Amino acid sequence: MKTAMHALLCTLIPIYHGNATAYRKSISMLHDASAQFKRVQSLKRKLEINAETCLDGGKSHPPLFSVAPMMDWTDNHYRTLARLISKHAWLYTEMVVAETIVHQKDNLDRFLAFSPDQHPIVLQIGGSNLENLAKAAELANLYSYDEINLNCGCPSGKVAGHGCFGARLMFNPKLVGHAMSAIAANSDVPVSVKCRIGVDDRDSYNELCDFIYTVSSLSHTNHFVIHARKALLSGLSPAENRKVPPLKYEYYFALLRDFPELRFTLNGGITCINQVDAAIRQGASGVMVGRAAYNKY
Repeated sequence: MKTAMHALLCTLIPIYHGNATAYRKSISMLHDASAQFKRVQSLKRKLEINAETCLDGGKSHPPLFSVAPMMDWTDNHYRTLARLISKHAWLYTEMVVAETIVHQKDNLDRFLAFSPDQHPIVLQIGGSNLENLAKAAELANLYSYDEINLNCGCPSGKVAGHGCFGARLMFNPKLVGHAMSAIAANSDVPVSVKCRIGVDDRDSYNELCDFIYTVSSLSHTNHFVIHARKALLSGLSPAENRKVPPLKYEYYFALLRDFPELRFTLNGGITCINQVDAAIRQGASGVMVGRAAYNKY
């Protein structure tokens, strides 16, 4: 494997003859790439060590490392490629609207089918209609996902601006709690929530704690994926919402302290293996990487 990877790296990084400076630069690039490969292998070994803890009596637990759900990105094709890179990273689908699943129940393969090789895999759904969320969860049982995740963090105007959906759901934690209860009652697998640390001017740590406490108290939700930025529902594009609001990792680590009975995955601003490793060393129970997993590896 290492020999094959070295050969691949050599084809990607040209060695220039007759120019000592360029030659040394190429060798340096090769060494850097080799070091990056070793870091990936180190993380892979950690994933393998933790693989045994991912399943306990048929119940899945939050992963050590996962790739975020991304519209138009984490489709079947990308997930197939990602699974070739890692056997144990948890993969998320693109968000699928609950109403789409319900109304397309005769055409579900188009939206929910995936190769068995993609396990462990999480279905992310969007919506707030309790009846449709329950029906969607029940229909998803046919496909044996490892977890179902509710989107409570998307700031897109197409999502958050369309009724109570995406990040806007954080304004109504009781509704999210009831939604998660409906999903869990109709699902054969564990459930989770992906959210921001706040929305607009409701971004205090106490408000985040109220959201976590309410949702977990009203449902069987014990896994939260925390994007450590707040969402601004007006004035910023979805891309700007991934960069402009400041990261507040301190909120995430405070949740670990204040809700020891729950599991939290850290998301937002993680772009390299070193950051993943640092977060885990600081006590993160899981780390989720977004577009960096698509663009860099």
